[in-house]
Amino acid sequence: MSKGYRVVFVDVEKRIWQLEKFSFTKYLGPIDLGIDLHLNKFKSFMYDVFHGNNALVMGCGPFAGSKLFGAHRLVFVFRSPHSGGLHVSTMGGAAFSFIRSSIHAVVIYGESNRPLIIGVWGDSNGSVKVEFKEIDENKLWYVFDNYNGLRGVYGLTRYIYEIFKQYYVKGRGRSIVIGPAAVKTIHGALVSIGLDENGNPLPGQIDLAARGGGGSVLYRAHRVVGIVFGGEYDPARNEPRQLNTKFVDELSKRVLGKEYGAVVVEATKKYRFDPRLGTGGTFGVNYVLYRDLVPGFAFNTIYYGKTLRLRMHKMIMEYFWKPFQEKVFESKGPKPWHTCGEPCPGVCKKTWNNTKVDYEPFNGLGFLIGVLRFEDAKELVELVDMLGFDAIEVGHIVAWIFDLMHRGLLQPEEVGVSNRPYFDPLAYNPERHSPINKEIAYKIIEGLVRGDNEVLKLVSEKGIRVAAKELDRKYAFRVKMFGLKFEDAAVYAAFGEQGYMSPNYYWSPGMIAPLYVLVRYWTSYSPTFSDPEEHKKYDPYTDCILCGACFAMCPFR
Repeated sequence: MSKGYRVVFVDVEKRIWQLEKFSFTKYLGPIDLGIDLHLNKFKSFMYDVFHGNNALVMGCGPFAGSKLFGAHRLVFVFRSPHSGGLHVSTMGGAAFSFIRSSIHAVVIYGESNRPLIIGVWGDSNGSVKVEFKEIDENKLWYVFDNYNGLRGVYGLTRYIYEIFKQYYVKGRGRSIVIGPAAVKTIHGALVSIGLDENGNPLPGQIDLAARGGGGSVLYRAHRVVGIVFGGEYDPARNEPRQLNTKFVDELSKRVLGKEYGAVVVEATKKYRFDPRLGTGGTFGVNYVLYRDLVPGFAFNTIYYGKTLRLRMHKMIMEYFWKPFQEKVFESKGPKPWHTCGEPCPGVCKKTWNNTKVDYEPFNGLGFLIGVLRFEDAKELVELVDMLGFDAIEVGHIVAWIFDLMHRGLLQPEEVGVSNRPYFDPLAYNPERHSPINKEIAYKIIEGLVRGDNEVLKLVSEKGIRVAAKELDRKYAFRVKMFGLKFEDAAVYAAFGEQGYMSPNYYWSPGMIAPLYVLVRYWTSYSPTFSDPEEHKKYDPYTDCILCGACFAMCPFR
């Protein structure tokens, strides 16, 4: 197989595909490819976000298949139904299987007339085969509801496994799927669950490219419900040097002064285990490191005094962090630490009773919505993952609705629940109030997919920003009475007249800078606020992050 960046273009409307090869000087990776195609080939900016020309570009970088740890991220580029602009979303480990299909990227465009599953297979010589399998919409919902005891993304993943079993048995197969959220809302994620040859989920290997609504684009623009890939292609045939451990170690010693493995272990200690803090992973470290600066209660904690914030942090450590710490780090026996699917010493995926635990999903469905018992947040995270939602976005939606009910702008029955959440930090008790808030959140999340409630359907189909302005008009009397608009309680960065992006859960200027300044979004997680002139100053670390993103490398490395 000749060298170059190999891309398969798939027209799902006509059921045709074509392989094209580009030089690495033209495209460094999927981000370069996606930007060029959207601007110059598909001109997606001229069409509705759910038009077939909103191509979903899925790809890996030029180092996929090498011995470089973190080189197997799968990157997705598409126009987001949230911001209206181009968006980049990534997931870890999936390209470890994808590169065996002998290509670097798949470009999906056009709109299928029926729900569709795409299979991409590479043989040992580097030849590519693309398959199309239709699934009736009623059958899709049957699979989502209960397929061999599995629901949502888990049911669909199993269904695809049974159709394309040879991909998993012979070619280290893996799939990208959508869930019910992608069909019914603009907040659907792209989900990948690693399976063994027998179709059993591998510990820690559920990952999501969730931000921006890529799952909703895949289904609502293209009617594609899943992409499965694998093959017998061995990248070492054409790139022997970068596959050679000795070469990588020698290069690392020359540049960094240490063997490559030692450098990676040191660089990823936050995500593996930080002996200085006695914990690891984003969940374990962030609550210790950021302490009272972790945002909670719909971001209202930024207005609380230091004493109250520290009181809330004490509750977090006792009821939220401690159960995780004891089971994942302090218990005897094998540690539930795993990788995203590629061999890596970082083992950043921590699991608690087989549920992957990361800071952002658990904080969004925990402290942000007044749920401070770990087991309660775990139930919500499992629900959101099963439905195929962007957990960060759902955390913002639930927190916003909770805040509106707490302030009186919405009544419980208007969002399909019977009680108000407990959102007063001065009177909050985790043992009493966390279970109540969890139950209310559970009903709201299910309601977002059912679409049988006017307010929840509005948020599902339009997003927080547009929904807030429509609710301002609908409940104009309450807005006037309380002197507070619905958007005043929401947290987002605005794009144009209707677009928005809700921030990740850091009290940081990098999270609320408009996402067209991706440099700061990807690099500034510090809670330190500075003048704009200082904030924009050049930082060599920024170049590293941007270069790594172009190469589809894991940012943890």
